[in-house]
Amino acid sequence: MGETLSVSGWVLFGVAFTVAVFLFAALRRSQTTLANQAIQDGNVTLISKLMQSHFLPTPLQEITISERQFPFRVRADLQRAIDRLFDSSTAISHFCGVRKEYSHEALTLSDCIVVSQHSPAVSVPPQYEEVSIGDDEPIRCLKNGLWFLEQGQNKYAVLLAPVGHFGQISGMQFQIAVLNNPEGTRITQAFFKHLEDSVLKAESYRGKILSLEKSEHSYTGASTGITVHKLRNVERQQVILPRKTLDLLDRNTIQFVQQRPRLAKFRQATKKGLLFYGPPGTGKTHTIHYLAKALEGHTTLLISAEQVGLLSEYMTLARLLQPSIVIMEDVDLIARDRATMESACEEVLLNKLLNEMDGLKEDADILFILTTNRPEALEQALASRPGRIDQAIEFPLPDDEGREKLVRLYSEGVEVSDDVVGVIVNRTDKVSAAFIKELMRRSVQFHLERNGTGRIELPDVEQAIEEMLFSGGSLNLKLLGAEAKDGSTRCVVVERNT
Repeated sequence: MGETLSVSGWVLFGVAFTVAVFLFAALRRSQTTLANQAIQDGNVTLISKLMQSHFLPTPLQEITISERQFPFRVRADLQRAIDRLFDSSTAISHFCGVRKEYSHEALTLSDCIVVSQHSPAVSVPPQYEEVSIGDDEPIRCLKNGLWFLEQGQNKYAVLLAPVGHFGQISGMQFQIAVLNNPEGTRITQAFFKHLEDSVLKAESYRGKILSLEKSEHSYTGASTGITVHKLRNVERQQVILPRKTLDLLDRNTIQFVQQRPRLAKFRQATKKGLLFYGPPGTGKTHTIHYLAKALEGHTTLLISAEQVGLLSEYMTLARLLQPSIVIMEDVDLIARDRATMESACEEVLLNKLLNEMDGLKEDADILFILTTNRPEALEQALASRPGRIDQAIEFPLPDDEGREKLVRLYSEGVEVSDDVVGVIVNRTDKVSAAFIKELMRRSVQFHLERNGTGRIELPDVEQAIEEMLFSGGSLNLKLLGAEAKDGSTRCVVVERNT
């Protein structure tokens, strides 16, 4: 009985498959018939006919085609190049989009020349997409297009089309068709030189704060690829660190960048690697926000741990957009000691980071900033090798003076008496800057709950400390950075209310 059902099932499957193949073939024949009928009726314009007409009296067999491919992420700068390219000395006789059915490879000018009855390249309206570059308005980028151009007595054509692998778009391709003569060669060289210069200028992204995103579009609907970030505006006086740490920071960042031209003159390296280390919440990320603004003219690249696989592409951008700052936070996630690694993949990522930092030329105007909460866990080949990490800067827990500044910084907008500030400083020994920030926010919240008038009182602070240190249990202490490594509470607190 089971064998009969099995045979019957295979028979039914065979019949269904045959019917599906027959219907698909019929649909293809119908589509081809409709396409051919549209061509015969003159409802579509064949690109091959446009090409022949444009280059007359020269036969298409006597033209030459050259091409260049550019990374997909720089299409905003390529669009700027297109907009400027065809100036008053170049006349556009015709422009259109191009469509070719059943084309699984990149569209080429050869496809546009060949006359095909089954899948001809036809003229269609041009298609655009909006690409966000972090400005108020996105750039409107062409997806594909074909220009028929004339420069004096010289005729040529330019095709822009996406290229990719395995169905994924990876770049933009420009092809130019010119007459096979010295003037045609000159036009080709000038055209590609203009594109190269536009990409190297990189005016769409230079000097901005960038990261590479895997998603093709944002929630605004605009295309991404390179995401432009707006970091918090952190001023110099808002960086609360010990004087020794501030001096070391300034010398190795602000002053180093200012001296770069003179360093280069004396043949000294203009690249530098810095390691910011210290307990969580001590201001490493906060300081990076300050440096991203303070180092004017620098392009900042933010590399998260999950994006380290794109490190080569990040470094390509860093070289292109230099002077640049390459920031990798929590570097211990990928650069911990080899002895603690559990797979070859982890070593590959570490080696990739080491090779990229080593591969930079001495005259590369690139500043590496790596951060970690666990410097002892780092691979020695990274942390103990000048030329990769040139200076380690410790971000310690704030001292009394630092905690006072932090209280006043994070209580802007409300009034706090000197007495209350003094109490907070005395009762928050060995806590992080992040703890002070959260303490002041909760104090303001308790103040608002009792309908306060804008002046923080001591009961507000006591209630905030009570909630932060006791109500949330031991896990909350760790989250807020108020527990030392030995498990004790860092903070000297008021007695609990019973």
